[in-house]
Amino acid sequence: MNLIDTHCHLDFFGNELDSILQHAKEAAVEVMISCGTEATDWPLHHEIASRYAHVHYSVGIHPTNVTPNWETDLETLEQFFTKIPRPIAMGEFGLDYHGIEGDVTTIISQQKEAFRQQLLIARKYDCPIIIHSRNAFEDCKTLIDQSQCNWENIVIHCFSESAEMIREINVRGGRGSFTGIVTYKNAEKIRQALLTQGVERLMLETDSPYLAPIPFRSKRNEPSFIRETARYVAPLLGLSELELSTTTTKNAKSFFRMDTKY
Repeated sequence: MNLIDTHCHLDFFGNELDSILQHAKEAAVEVMISCGTEATDWPLHHEIASRYAHVHYSVGIHPTNVTPNWETDLETLEQFFTKIPRPIAMGEFGLDYHGIEGDVTTIISQQKEAFRQQLLIARKYDCPIIIHSRNAFEDCKTLIDQSQCNWENIVIHCFSESAEMIREINVRGGRGSFTGIVTYKNAEKIRQALLTQGVERLMLETDSPYLAPIPFRSKRNEPSFIRETARYVAPLLGLSELELSTTTTKNAKSFFRMDTKY
């Protein structure tokens, strides 16, 4: 009953990484994708993926990490597509309008331009795209539409919008992936979004070290905890845990093209 954690940040675990990966193995987490968020962490994600055959990685500039040097950083980002292993996806990148401080207009403008340029790179390499969207759903949707990227390559990670919004994503060919938030008592909107999407496109993630599921909420999250999210989600969808793990693993391998390690 194996699972895939389609979005985690293994760079956060430092010298505890071996034990974190051992916990994941014991929980039958078959594969993990360690997601980059800024130029300074991309080499570490590449190193981790180089050391562990069951770890893939992605590269992207998280919207809150868009700095004055972001254009130079994108030149560095493209170099990773010449490395072995190469990134399995672009991301996470997107828009984040939550709690912006300072010159809001300028910050949003910079986020949008960095988003546009990363979409162009992702289109160039025709790779899966991991989108971060917080309080910015309509703008994210519009910019993806304008980019002419293939929506079938798009996953909105840590989906936390409404059922109506996930319908808009699904009808375009995209999907949402779900974290431990879906287990929280006050997350009925997210559960309805999960049910609306259904199992055919479902992928699960931890976003660790953040957003630990019940019963670990408020603790540091880790990939092994995806097992708790799967246990919670399976009966919501009328599935056994084995059926859920089989389907979500198949979905993730197909979406991220895991046939080979680049």
